[in-house]
Amino acid sequence: MSKVDKEFKPSVWAISKSNIIYFLMFIFLAFGINAYNTLPREDFPEIITSEVFISTINPGNTPEDIERFITVPLEEAVKGVSNLVDIKSTSLENYSIISLEFDEEINIELAKQKVRDEIDSVISGEDWPTFNNVKVEPDILSMSLAEEMPILNVNIQGDYPTEQLKKYAEVIEDRIEKLDEIKEVDILGAQDEEIEVAVDIKKMTAAKVSFEDILSAIAFGNRTIAAGNIVSDGQRRTLRIIGEIENPEDLKNFVVKNEFGPVYLNDVAKINFEESEKKSYAREFAKNLVSLAVKKRSGKNLINAADKIDLIVKEVVKNEFPNDLKVVITNDMSNRIISQVDDLVNNILFGIFLVTTVLMFFLGFRNALFVGFAIPMSMFMSLMIISALGYSLNTMILFALVMGLGMLVDNGIVVVENVYRLMEKEGMSRAKLLTLS
Repeated sequence: MSKVDKEFKPSVWAISKSNIIYFLMFIFLAFGINAYNTLPREDFPEIITSEVFISTINPGNTPEDIERFITVPLEEAVKGVSNLVDIKSTSLENYSIISLEFDEEINIELAKQKVRDEIDSVISGEDWPTFNNVKVEPDILSMSLAEEMPILNVNIQGDYPTEQLKKYAEVIEDRIEKLDEIKEVDILGAQDEEIEVAVDIKKMTAAKVSFEDILSAIAFGNRTIAAGNIVSDGQRRTLRIIGEIENPEDLKNFVVKNEFGPVYLNDVAKINFEESEKKSYAREFAKNLVSLAVKKRSGKNLINAADKIDLIVKEVVKNEFPNDLKVVITNDMSNRIISQVDDLVNNILFGIFLVTTVLMFFLGFRNALFVGFAIPMSMFMSLMIISALGYSLNTMILFALVMGLGMLVDNGIVVVENVYRLMEKEGMSRAKLLTLS
């Protein structure tokens, strides 16, 4: 039976073109190091959902009316959108939510645009519900879990009223939201101020004033309207009548009815300017404070964002805030990511040292160097591929790299030991090793 030689042509070519291989290794090493430095760092991988939500609020309506006038018309409008898989809806008192599930072939932003186009045609109809003489506007939303979890909190605490702490928080909020890596910043523990109009039913009845009269007076009296334009010095200038109130006391002079003489809002209601209903709480060691919850944009580098925020906080505290104001960054997710990346690097370095040291005594320094060099090269090539595919350096990726590192060390030792045995003990050449008979 004759022997048939089989050879793996890429390996034969690599041995005959060693200079090209060394050059490619240098290129892979450079791209791998660049990928390691530029890869976005995240705690968990981004979960891309294929769902679009239509949220509509229409106060003062029962679930039956919400379903009849809002949910059903919207469902009829969007059911013909391409790539749509399923529609689910819930009609509650004053609120409608519709969930649209699309297949994975369509981009979520394109799906939102198609839904928006269909909804606009429904809203423009005469039968669409209105609230305060304005058509109800549905919100079209998509969910990105990576953008909903805060990456850190900035806590502001001091012997100041909550209103003053909120003003300090807004200074930091404006600076942080200017960063490209940040999506939004939420202020927790402080409420917005609102104007409360507490009407007196008896006085309203005596003056023959309805709720609609009060709502219309406030709506039309608190707005800026266009007043045409004039030509001055050869230029056409637009005129505006500014009617937006700046002081809550101005509401008292609003005329709500003028049938048998003016009836002012102050005659039938008490006007108060106070905090809105408390919706969030922020505490640290049982002490109340104002906190900023910072949310990162999807695909951005978490560690870079955290570093920039830290610089902003230090600069503001040093130059603009009083000395007795305590500003602390807590729940910083970047610390865990840095720790995980450092663990991976330490495992790689320890693996290189241990494998190289052990193999040096049994196979010689040259063979040990091959295995030791293959470990970081494989890691850098993996990072280069991860970057090219658009992934981030997160917990799942790091876990996979650590698992791959163990397999790489085992396989590297087996391959190098077998090559060493065949070349040293049986005298095979490099070309002969590539031939199977």
